[in-house]
Amino acid sequence: METVVHAASSPLTKAADETGMLVNLLANLDGVVYRCRIDDSWTMEFLSEGCQALTGYAVEDLLHNRRVSYDSITFPEDRAHVHAVIQESLGAGGRFSLEYRILRQDGGIRWVWERGIGIRNAMGIPVAIEGIIQDITQRKEAEQALHEAERRFRNIFENTVEGIFQSTPEKGYLAVNPALAHMYGYDGPADMIAHLRDIELQLYVDPLRRAEFLRLMDEQEGVTNFESQVYHRSGKIIWISENARTVRNSDQSILFFEGTVIDITERKINEDRVHHQATHDALTGLPNRNLLVDRLEQAILLAMRQREQAAVVLIDLDQFKFVNDSLGHQAGDELLKIIGRRLASCIRTTDTVARHGGDEFVLVLSGFHQDDALAETLQRIVTAIAEPLTLSGFEMQVTCSVGVSLYPQDGADAQALLRNADAAMYKAKDLGRDTVEYFSAEMNSHATLRFELLNSLRSAIANNEFLLHYQPKINLANGRLVGAEALIRWRHPVRGMVSPAEFIPIAEDSGLIIAIGEWVLRSACAQNVEWQRAGLPPIPISVNLSARQLAKGNIVGVVANVLADTGLAPCYLELEITETMVMRDVDKSLKTLIELKQLGVSISIDDFGTGYSSLNYLKRFPVDTLKIDRSFVNDIAIDQDDAAIVKAVISLAHILNLTVVAEGVETREQVAFLTVNGCHAGQGYLFGKPMPHDGFQEKFLATPHTPPAG
Repeated sequence: METVVHAASSPLTKAADETGMLVNLLANLDGVVYRCRIDDSWTMEFLSEGCQALTGYAVEDLLHNRRVSYDSITFPEDRAHVHAVIQESLGAGGRFSLEYRILRQDGGIRWVWERGIGIRNAMGIPVAIEGIIQDITQRKEAEQALHEAERRFRNIFENTVEGIFQSTPEKGYLAVNPALAHMYGYDGPADMIAHLRDIELQLYVDPLRRAEFLRLMDEQEGVTNFESQVYHRSGKIIWISENARTVRNSDQSILFFEGTVIDITERKINEDRVHHQATHDALTGLPNRNLLVDRLEQAILLAMRQREQAAVVLIDLDQFKFVNDSLGHQAGDELLKIIGRRLASCIRTTDTVARHGGDEFVLVLSGFHQDDALAETLQRIVTAIAEPLTLSGFEMQVTCSVGVSLYPQDGADAQALLRNADAAMYKAKDLGRDTVEYFSAEMNSHATLRFELLNSLRSAIANNEFLLHYQPKINLANGRLVGAEALIRWRHPVRGMVSPAEFIPIAEDSGLIIAIGEWVLRSACAQNVEWQRAGLPPIPISVNLSARQLAKGNIVGVVANVLADTGLAPCYLELEITETMVMRDVDKSLKTLIELKQLGVSISIDDFGTGYSSLNYLKRFPVDTLKIDRSFVNDIAIDQDDAAIVKAVISLAHILNLTVVAEGVETREQVAFLTVNGCHAGQGYLFGKPMPHDGFQEKFLATPHTPPAG
C-alpha cells in the first residue's frame, strides 16, 4: 500500500496565514483601526485601510504624519474636547469613548465615534493609544432631525392658538397645551390636569355629549368638527369644536385620545344672529314668514296627534295707512312695534305671533278643544289692539280686521290655512273693518280668484294681454282738446276684460305694479310719438305712477330711458301722482319730483283734496297741475260744502300759478260751475269715456272737438 506523507506546516507559513487573515479582517471592518503615539503631534503609527473611506486621505498620508496629522483634521471646535477626554482616560487607566467631527480631504464634515484604550510601557507610562474610529454621520443627522422635529412640535404645542390634548377614555387628561388650559379658564396645563379630572361631569354641559364622543372614538376611530357646549372654569358656557383620533395598543386596546380643540363661541353667536335675522322681523323682533310657516306646521302636527284644533288668526290694522301717511314712517314703525308687543302679551308661550308683512300680523293658536276658548282669546286680542296709544304727540286708537281659519276643517296644511285666513280677513274689511270673520266656503272662491289673478298677472305683459285706453282732457273755456290720460286695461284670455279695480290692488300688493307701470309708461309714450309722426296734433299724455314706482322703482331712470327709447319730447309727458303718495316721505318725494322735473316732464297731483298735504309742502313741490277729485265734483251743483271745497282748490291753484283739472265731469251744470269759477280743464264721461287708441284718434285727434253746450 502506498503511503502518502504530508509535510508539516512551518511556523513561518502559519504566521503568514494569520497575518493575511488579520489584514483581511481589518480591511473589511467598518471604520479605521489605529495605533497612535502619545506625543505632541499624536502621530499615527498604524491605520487600517478604512482610513481612505472615512477621511478621504490615503493611509500613507496620515501614517507618521507624512502629509497631514489626524489631530489636524479633527474639527477645530471639537479638538480640545477630544484631547481632554483621552487624557482623562489615560490618567484613570480606563477605556474612552467619544463622538466628534472631522474634516475630510474633500472639505466635508463627518461625525465619528472613537473608542480606545491607552497602551503603557514596562514602567507603566502611557506611550500610545489603540482603538477604532467609525463614521456615525447618518445616525447623528437622524438624531438632529428628530431633535429638530421635537423642537418644532414642542414649539407648536406650546404656542399654537388651538388647544391640543391627550386624554384617557376613563376620565382625565394626560397632557394639554397652554392654549387649551387658557381656553377653559385655567392658569396652565398643570392646573387644568389637576382640577379637571372628570371630563363627562365637569366639562360638558350635556353629559351625553361625552358619551357620544366616546362612541364615535371607538366605532369610527375619531371625530371631526365635534361641536359641544362646555363649562369655562368661571362658570360661563362656551362652544368648542373637537377633532381627535384614537391611539391603540398592539392588542387594539385604547391607549389614549389625542386631538385639537378650537373655541367657536363667536362663530356660534354670529350664526345665531344670522339665523335670528333670517327668521325674525327686523322692526318688531317677531317671527317672520319663514319661521311662521315652520311654527304653523308644528302646530298642525301637534293638533293631529292630540286630536285638537289649531287656529290661524290674520290681523290687519285698519288705520295704519292713515298713521303712516299723516304722521310719517317713523310713527308707523312705532305703531307696529306697539301692536307687536300687545299681541305677544295676549298669547301663551306655546303660541306664536308673527309679522306677516306690512301692517299684517299672524297668530298661530293651538291646544284648544272648544270654540269658546278661541273666542275669548280673539276678544282679548281685539281689545288689546284698541287700547289708546300716543304717537308723535297724538293720542289715538286703532282697530283691526281679523280673519280666522281652523285646522282641520279649513285646511290640512299651512298654506291652505294662511290663504283662508287671508280670505276671511278681506271679508272683514269688506264688512266695514273692526270685526272678526271666520273662514267660510263662500270665501274660498274669492281667495282662489285673487290667487288666480295674481298668477295670471305675472305673465300678462309677456302674453301681450294689457292695452291702453285714453280719456280726453278738455279746455273748459274753448272746448279744445288739451291732453289725454292713459288708463290700463287687461284683456284676460279666459275672463275677458278685468276691471283695474280688481287687478291694480293685487299688482300693488305683489310688487308687479313696478313692471306693469313701466309698460304703461313706455306704451303711452310710444303711442304719442306714433300719433305725432302721423301728422296729428301733438298733445301731452298723462300716466299715473304708483306708490311703489315712486318709492322703489328707480322712476327717474325709468322715465329717462323711456323718453330716450321712444323719442318723445318730455313736454308731451305728464306724470300723475296722488297727494297721499308724496306725503309718505316728503323729503324723498321732493328729491324725486325735482329730478323728474329736470327731465322736462310735467307733474300733476291727482285726487287733490283727499290727502293730508299742507300748503307749505305744496309750495315746495315742483308741481304743474292740481286735479280735483271726482268725489268733490259729483255734487258741486247741489252740495254747498263740495262747491266751497272746489272753489277753494281752484283759488289755491290760481295763487300758486298751477293749472287745475276737474275729474269726473258728467253734467253740463258741473261744466258751468267749473267754468265760472276759473277751472282750466275737465275730464269725465261728459267729454268721453276711456277708449282704445284708434277710437280716440278718430274722435279727438283727426277732427276738432266741440264741447257740449253749457
